[in-house]
Amino acid sequence: MMALLDVLAQSPDPVALKHLAQATGLHPSTAHRILAAMTGSRLVERHEAGTYRLGIRLLELGNLVKSRLNIRDVAGPFMQTLHERIGEAINLGIRHEDEIVYIERTSSGRSLVRVVYLVGGRAPLHLTSVGKLFLAEDGPEKVKAYARRTGLPGKTPASLTSLPALEKELDKIRRHAVAFDNEEAEIGLKCVAAPIHDDEGRMVAGLSVSAPVDRHKAEWVAMVKETADAISQAIGYVKPAAR
Repeated sequence: MMALLDVLAQSPDPVALKHLAQATGLHPSTAHRILAAMTGSRLVERHEAGTYRLGIRLLELGNLVKSRLNIRDVAGPFMQTLHERIGEAINLGIRHEDEIVYIERTSSGRSLVRVVYLVGGRAPLHLTSVGKLFLAEDGPEKVKAYARRTGLPGKTPASLTSLPALEKELDKIRRHAVAFDNEEAEIGLKCVAAPIHDDEGRMVAGLSVSAPVDRHKAEWVAMVKETADAISQAIGYVKPAAR
């Protein structure tokens, strides 16, 4: 049954029984019997000329699964694995208006990060790696509006407190799909973050690694992006095919 569903999922058009049998290695009579059962359950729809496509019941079930998904629950095991590989604090943040809210964290037990990176902690978007990812998703006018609303307050000498500097940084983030916090929220602390997307392609969270500057490593970038992509896939995101 799963083999038949996989083949149907790969085709945007109804698929003939003959092709389904060949693609799955099933005998045509066996494939027909399974398809009949799935048609009765609305998992598959039968069209004219003996062709089949995915049924509406899958959409209903998918929406039910989506409504029960908790990003923290899904991300947790991935964050723990990354933490074990890197040995530093892994953070999961979401956007709430003009701030980032940290909703999950795996602590290294040796990091010097302060309360802003604890679960429930908040920080302005432009001062954090995860926050910059969300701003990079906004268009230029929304970024300007954010700058007007907040005034782009700084916390350290490295903070981005001017619109031109922020826009330059966001342009770099859009090109590389990764963001950094270089002691902008806290002196001595550096972070790298990658976006997490849902099944509709929207950025819903950001994953970051935070550590003192002297422990930060360049190879973390690829590891963070890989983990964020894995979490995205786990909540239904399908990366667009490269052109």
